Amino acid sequence: MKKRFITEIIRVNARKPSYAIIRKAANLIRKGEVIAFPTETVYGLGGNALDPSSVSKIYKIKGRPSDNPLIVHIADMKTFSTLVSEIPPEASRIISKFWPGPITLVLKKSKILPEITTGGLNTVAVRMPRNNVALELIKESRFPIAAPSANISGKPSPTNASHVKDDLNGKIKLILDGGSTEIGIESTVIDMTQRTPVILRPGGISKESIEDEIGKVHSHKSLLGLHRSTTNVNKSPGMKYRHYSPNAQVILVEGTEFNAKNKIIELTQKLKSQGKKVCIMTTSKSLKVNADKVQYMGKTLEAIARNLFANLREADKNNTDIIIVQGIQYNKAGFAIMNRLKKAAITSIRV
Repeated sequence: MKKRFITEIIRVNARKPSYAIIRKAANLIRKGEVIAFPTETVYGLGGNALDPSSVSKIYKIKGRPSDNPLIVHIADMKTFSTLVSEIPPEASRIISKFWPGPITLVLKKSKILPEITTGGLNTVAVRMPRNNVALELIKESRFPIAAPSANISGKPSPTNASHVKDDLNGKIKLILDGGSTEIGIESTVIDMTQRTPVILRPGGISKESIEDEIGKVHSHKSLLGLHRSTTNVNKSPGMKYRHYSPNAQVILVEGTEFNAKNKIIELTQKLKSQGKKVCIMTTSKSLKVNADKVQYMGKTLEAIARNLFANLREADKNNTDIIIVQGIQYNKAGFAIMNRLKKAAITSIRV
C-alpha cells in the first residue's frame, strides 16, 4: 500500500484491558481501518469481516493472495449463528469443549459474509479466541473481525508487538501490545463439512485431543510433508502457499537425536567453510557445534511452539545466511511444530 501511517503502539493489560484503549481500537475498526492485536496463538491483523473494503486492506497490507481465505474471529455464539448456515453435532461438541480457544471450524457460510472474506468459497473459517484483549475488542467493535497473522505474507508469524512493528510499521495505525502470546503457533483448523472431519492445519489443539472428544478425524494430505495443497480448493490459511519463512534459508534435519546432532555438526562445518553465517535451532543443550549462534528451542513441546517464530525472527536479526533446525517428534503439538518447520524450510534432511 502506498499510504503510510504513523503506527501507534499501545501497551494493554492482557488480563484486564483498559476500556478506553479497547474503545479507541474498536473505533478504528468501525471506521474501516485495520489494526493489530494479540490472541492466545499469534498477533492478528484485524478488520471488519463484513466490510469488503476493510478486508481488502488486510490483503493489501499483508501482500496476501486473494484466494487465501481469512479466519473470522467472534466473541459470542449469537454472532457465530449469523455467519454459518449449519452446525453439525460434532462442531457443537468441539465448541463446547474448546471454545474460547485455539481451534478454528470450517463450516458452510451464510449469505451475510462477503466473498472476499472467504476467498470466494462457500465455507467460512471461524474461531473464538481465548484472549481477553481480542474478545473485548471484538465485542466493542460490534462486528466479527477477520484476522490473519499480523505479518508480511509468508514470513514467520508474530508472537509479540515488536514482531508486528518489524513487518507493518507505517502500514497500520495501531498495534495493541498485549505482551508475548501464550501458545505461539496458529490455531488448529478443522473442516466440519465432511462426513469425517478433516484437519486442514494442525495447531494449538492436537488431533489426539479432538479425537478424544468427537472420535475419528482425518489429516489433510497436504500435511504429509508437501508445501502446497494438491487441490484447487483451499479452505484454510496455510494450505496452498509457502509460509513462516525468514530471510535466512532454513534446513530441517530429522532423525534420532544422535544422528541429527552429527548431521548438524557436519552441515555447519561445510557451510562455515563456504563463508556462510550459520544459526542452529536445537532441542539439545549438549550440542557442541561451531556455529555463529545456537538457539535452544525449549524442553517441552509447549515451550518449543511458544518460541518457534521468535527464534526464526531472531536469526534474521543476526543477518544469518542459514538456519539449521533440529526436528522433533510428530506426536501431539509436535505435529503442528513440524508442519510449520517443513513449510519454512527450503530442504528437509532425514538421517
